[in-house]
Amino acid sequence: MPQALLTSSITDDDHPHHKQAPCFIAEVLSPATAATDVRQKWLSYQCLPSLRYYLLVDSERVWAQCHVRLSDGQWGSPVLQADDRLDVQCGDASLSLCLDDLYEDTGLLPH
Repeated sequence: MPQALLTSSITDDDHPHHKQAPCFIAEVLSPATAATDVRQKWLSYQCLPSLRYYLLVDSERVWAQCHVRLSDGQWGSPVLQADDRLDVQCGDASLSLCLDDLYEDTGLLPH
């Protein structure tokens, strides 16, 4: 189960834990889950027509990568740099994240 997801589908309101049409999925990578999240889940998730963003966040160092579905249906997979901002738009919902937001209160950010 992902650590966070965002859906804009009204039908996804019916079940609190299972979503049919997620637009954004975030996974926190740990040594025990990284291989599954990076390979197996990604292969499965990229087949979801509703998915536009798949964010991977490392739990042990400041590192994040976001697979983003481009307008031509292909996937871009930029690694977020210190000054990058990830703007997520899913229907009427939107959010904007940077590495400082993702790692706030973790003790991993340089002082």
